Amino acid sequence: MVRLNRITQGLVKATVLVKLETFNPGNSIKDRMAIKMIEDAERAGLLKPGGTIIEGTSGNTGMGLAIAAVVKGYKCIFTTTDKQSKEKVDALKAFGAEVIVCPTNVDPEDPRSYYSVSSRLEMELPNSWKANQYDNRSNTQAHYEQTGPEIWEQTDGRVTHLVVGVGTGGTASGAGRYLKERNSKIKVWGIDTYGSVFKKYKETGIFDKNEIYPYITEGIGEDFLPGNVDFEIIDRFEKVTDKDAAIMTRRIAREEGIFAGNSAGSAIAGLLQLKDHFTEDDVVVVIFHDHGSRYLGKMFNDDWMREKGFLEKTGMTARDLVAAKLSGELFAIEASEPVEHALRVMSEHDFSQISITRDKRLVGSLNEMRLYEALVRDPDAKDRPVESIMQPAFPFVDISIPVELLATMITPQNPAVLVRDFKTDKTFIITRSDLIRVL
Repeated sequence: MVRLNRITQGLVKATVLVKLETFNPGNSIKDRMAIKMIEDAERAGLLKPGGTIIEGTSGNTGMGLAIAAVVKGYKCIFTTTDKQSKEKVDALKAFGAEVIVCPTNVDPEDPRSYYSVSSRLEMELPNSWKANQYDNRSNTQAHYEQTGPEIWEQTDGRVTHLVVGVGTGGTASGAGRYLKERNSKIKVWGIDTYGSVFKKYKETGIFDKNEIYPYITEGIGEDFLPGNVDFEIIDRFEKVTDKDAAIMTRRIAREEGIFAGNSAGSAIAGLLQLKDHFTEDDVVVVIFHDHGSRYLGKMFNDDWMREKGFLEKTGMTARDLVAAKLSGELFAIEASEPVEHALRVMSEHDFSQISITRDKRLVGSLNEMRLYEALVRDPDAKDRPVESIMQPAFPFVDISIPVELLATMITPQNPAVLVRDFKTDKTFIITRSDLIRVL
């Protein structure tokens, strides 16, 4: 447990302590629940000698499982998403695991998703066991038995708030439950990300697919409700943008001398957003889940940060285009609509491209060239669903991105960029013609 000295100085009245989980064998907090899930499965007869461990993971849980598998003699097959850092994938392979990379921008039920692929593998492979960290209650129990008691003892019972990024939910729910049993006044605040469903569900009880869209932040947020997320234990959620999380991840290293991962940046950025809720008597514990070495090609890489528009630059930004009404709010059609409907909408609104949604979730796009080619090749294509000819979804960027960076992102293969204003919860589309007017 380490006290923060600079980032929160003069901003947060409370004592802020971070619980560093980077000293675990796999350099993350996920080691705790990985070994717990394996040993519980062994006792239950679900995981047998020589078996294969299968899991869908963002990298850290896989690392914990892989290390235990080496010691215990199991094989490992992991599915992950294409947004995860290369360092995480390479680390899993270093321990002999097979890693299957799946697309991020699909529904959990989609057969291509890393959830679905891992479930299919468990059914197909004999003597295999899927850890299922999202719904396996051994995840929560590990933190109830270990993380919660450690926080209580290390703060001599003075902890008043637990601030933690929420992904599978095991850390927040398990440690939070233990702490609340010791002192019911302790608050558990979960850090969420834009593009995730947790915050709105907690506040309204509504699972809103409109909340779901691609995001960069790793390790927190989800597009479904894991069984390990106990919304009764977590008192509130605070959303943090990809940009704020990335910038804060770098600040933690440069200002506090702590080399932590992306979710640590999210947690501290969220803490600062909540600074007015703390008093001088409060003792806040923030979980730092994993190590910064897994993000060397991302948050700690200047080229990557510039590419994403996260490094501050002067000059015109996407916000200026929106304010000047040079770009319009996003208009989309459902993937099940016929191609003929897409043609009519694009013609009526003079759109050269349009976004495609499935159950109001952005899943693809269509530009006039692709539409033209499809209809010339097969006139009957107009009666088929638009998803049969759709292209990849346009990328999401923060509204603060400089125009000069936007210009590099718009190419013949990618004719538009979606700009998200997290403060107003609106999405705008910026096209090549929008940029031509200002460049």
